[in-house]
Amino acid sequence: MKFINIGYGNMVAVDRIVTLVSPDSAPIKRLIQDAKDDGRVIDVTCGRKTRAVIITDSEHVILAAIQTETIANRLENGGDVAMDEEEPEDETESK
Repeated sequence: MKFINIGYGNMVAVDRIVTLVSPDSAPIKRLIQDAKDDGRVIDVTCGRKTRAVIITDSEHVILAAIQTETIANRLENGGDVAMDEEEPEDETESK
């Protein structure tokens, strides 16, 4: 599983991201408020202004303090992506 850095030491599983949007439009503001009411918001802004909203396949809404474009570039380029600590498959088992 791959993770992407979304700022301030926080990571999100790349496979779980459905969409990445700016928080400026009225529909997104309503979506954030509805998610807050339902307890589905994860705020990783560390008290800073929300600049990106990540919606996951579990319908959680993640608020990040870095620009949407920055996160998108990290997703496209694989920058700041970390792999989890899975054990490599043993290729010598067939001996």
